[in-house]
Amino acid sequence: MAQSKINNDANARKVVFGNEKLILTLDYNKRANVSQVIVNGQQVIQGDAGIYSMIRTKATRYATLTLSSDPSLTIAGNTIILKGISYGDQNLSIEETWTFTISANDIRFDIDRTTSKTVVAEDLGSPVFRFEAINTWEGAYQDYGGLAWFYLFNRKRDTYGVRSNTSEFWNSKTGNGLTVSVSAPGKQIAMDYSRAVDDKLVYTVGVSSTGMQPRFDADTKRRMYVRDTTDVWAPVEVQSGQSSQSMTLSYFDFNEKFGRGKLVGINQEQVSAVLNTIARIGVIGKKHFGGNSWHTPYGPICLHEQYIAQMGLGINDDNYLTGYQECLDYYRDNAIKPDGRVWPRWAYSNEDAMPKGYTDKGFYEAQWGYLLDSNPDFVINVAELYDQNGDLSWVRKHQQSSEKALDWIVNRDSNGNGLVEMMTDSYSQKRGSDWIDIIWAAYENAFVNAKLYRALVLWADVERQLGNSVKEKQYKTFSEKLKANFNKPTSSGGFWDAEKQCYVHWRDKDGSIHGTNMVTPVNFMAIAYGICDDQTRIKTILEIIEGQMQKENLFFWPISLYSYAPGEGNDWQFPFPNYENGDIFLSWGSVAVKAYASYKPEIALKYVKRVLTQYEKDGLAFQRYGRANQDGRGDDILSGNCLSVVGLYQAIYGINPLYNRFYLDPHITPDLAGTQIKYNYRNQQLTIDLDVNRYALSNGKFKIVSNTDFGFYNTGNELSYFKGNADKASLQLKASPKNELTLDIKKCDPNEVVFIQSSRVGGSGVLVYQVNSLKPSSYYTILQNNRTLKRIKSTQEGTLVFEYKAGDVPNEITVMLK
Repeated sequence: MAQSKINNDANARKVVFGNEKLILTLDYNKRANVSQVIVNGQQVIQGDAGIYSMIRTKATRYATLTLSSDPSLTIAGNTIILKGISYGDQNLSIEETWTFTISANDIRFDIDRTTSKTVVAEDLGSPVFRFEAINTWEGAYQDYGGLAWFYLFNRKRDTYGVRSNTSEFWNSKTGNGLTVSVSAPGKQIAMDYSRAVDDKLVYTVGVSSTGMQPRFDADTKRRMYVRDTTDVWAPVEVQSGQSSQSMTLSYFDFNEKFGRGKLVGINQEQVSAVLNTIARIGVIGKKHFGGNSWHTPYGPICLHEQYIAQMGLGINDDNYLTGYQECLDYYRDNAIKPDGRVWPRWAYSNEDAMPKGYTDKGFYEAQWGYLLDSNPDFVINVAELYDQNGDLSWVRKHQQSSEKALDWIVNRDSNGNGLVEMMTDSYSQKRGSDWIDIIWAAYENAFVNAKLYRALVLWADVERQLGNSVKEKQYKTFSEKLKANFNKPTSSGGFWDAEKQCYVHWRDKDGSIHGTNMVTPVNFMAIAYGICDDQTRIKTILEIIEGQMQKENLFFWPISLYSYAPGEGNDWQFPFPNYENGDIFLSWGSVAVKAYASYKPEIALKYVKRVLTQYEKDGLAFQRYGRANQDGRGDDILSGNCLSVVGLYQAIYGINPLYNRFYLDPHITPDLAGTQIKYNYRNQQLTIDLDVNRYALSNGKFKIVSNTDFGFYNTGNELSYFKGNADKASLQLKASPKNELTLDIKKCDPNEVVFIQSSRVGGSGVLVYQVNSLKPSSYYTILQNNRTLKRIKSTQEGTLVFEYKAGDVPNEITVMLK
């Protein structure tokens, strides 16, 4: 760093310093504070406070904004040291030394502190940042993938607390980002964000020995978001003596770090905005991920939601995946009863719980009934997160708990028909049993059984990978029976209503059928999860739903097309449409998009675009939308409002990270052709090019092009191509470290494999190809541009290996049974 980047005005007792992206002004005139911060040319802090240290006891507030004497400044090279920062009174004296170390990429801010005696702090700022305004930044990401979204700080003194070591502040409009990373070995770090009475954004870092705990509620001490007070944290003891901490401030380009490429035919800014905000607000705190936001009054987490891991696919941030991994570990250890029952909810308070139906950590049975979908949903989330992180050792640690959760609910099939039963036998008992919690679904519930099918299919494959063939077979067998009986007509014990042309919601123990009103989550899950593979049924269901959507001109699919029958739900659900009896809940967007994507992707895309338009209007900051006026309702904000956009990524763009490969299965409409997506996959930056019936995937070294779905995996100098959704590679190659290679796959079957190879030669240029899934012990001819190179016999496993000299000219390689 050049010396000219540090300019000290000794008369004014101010020093301006920084690098090309960060400029700070340090004021040391009988005070110690950073009074100005400029990030990439944008002033984000300016004023008498800025950045400073603070401690507040019940009696007094102390801060470095007023000192009894001037501190002393020393400048040495690229380091600024401010000593003698003494503040306090006769009851408590504090002395600090601030050290700023400037480098080309960041500024390190060290605070060394001596406190005269142990004191209980009501509030602790080490330090406090007062940004220009509440909208200086749109939000701040935490190190576990959560988000403080300042759009939701709609009242003065709104405050949100987090346990995080890092805040990434960002603004999509300016493109500027500021990372504040805190380190204090041996200490606990907490942070909070407040909207001040003057509408500034106040960001406070707290460092303590014992860890800061929530102050509210009186009986639970779990509330992370509070109104009308900045005291989100309970009083904490600050010990006497010396302590040290370090902060690193660094700039990042928001678009470069979180940009999504070039999204053709759709509003790219809105797609990014939904995935950058709404998708993350269900992360209430470290170890607490769900679908309801931290802003919700009682802060519930529904463990009976199967899409929390799936959101990570769209969020596409390793911090979210790592954070959710830690969260699922916490749920495994604290949210599963000894018999395998998964507690379905967690909340700030116990107001939504059954009497005495909760734990000291906040998990509970909901007052509305035993919501049994929490058991399969826990397993689905573990399996789908494993697909994204590929961490076999981690998923192995969830094997026993996932088996317990699955076995608990599978054992609820008392009559052996493959359909598990709820805790109630009849709707007349007025208890819910699934996500639609105040509709009285009982006995054999199609909603829960559809989720169970998904869990069984996913977990059977995990058991295969973990080497437990007994459990694999058990879950496969049960899933097959479940599917067969699910698809039977209601007259034969199944869920298909031939008259209403839909899958019903449930049947009571007496055989009576309920929920014949085209409950969309039930029918969408049946299609999306592969329970229904009857193309005639699929077409019928989807066309009926689309017909009603056009008739009402709805911007999104309602929870049911028609009304439940009187008595099938809580009284205030009637008359139709009202709340869970016919209103619009966006949380079922991903299964809806998946259901339509293979049938008519243009219909799925239409509703994705309508959700994006709605985001532009209101930020999707609601629980649901009314059916009649399509107006936002409910302050119980759901992060699931993002799921149609997640569905865009998964089912239309075809992005499906799987445990051993990146699977690309697009359903592109002509208006999306030319889309190029940037995607992070296990520390690789992928570029995905999508045209109609032609797809390409590259990581900068290897590129695969195909006109059908395929899997891609690269480690080191080895590339694997997977045909379709096969979990075994069809074609593998080893290249030299300097080779860059493109494979354009033209054909891949046991009789013939054809691809065009394009290379940028480096090193030896020798490529070693391995072709799998061929006919065993058979002779194949290797051709280059129709010229025979060699003849090779495949192994008993149907594999052959050959070497090929790479060249700069594209060559067509054929492996032909001959």
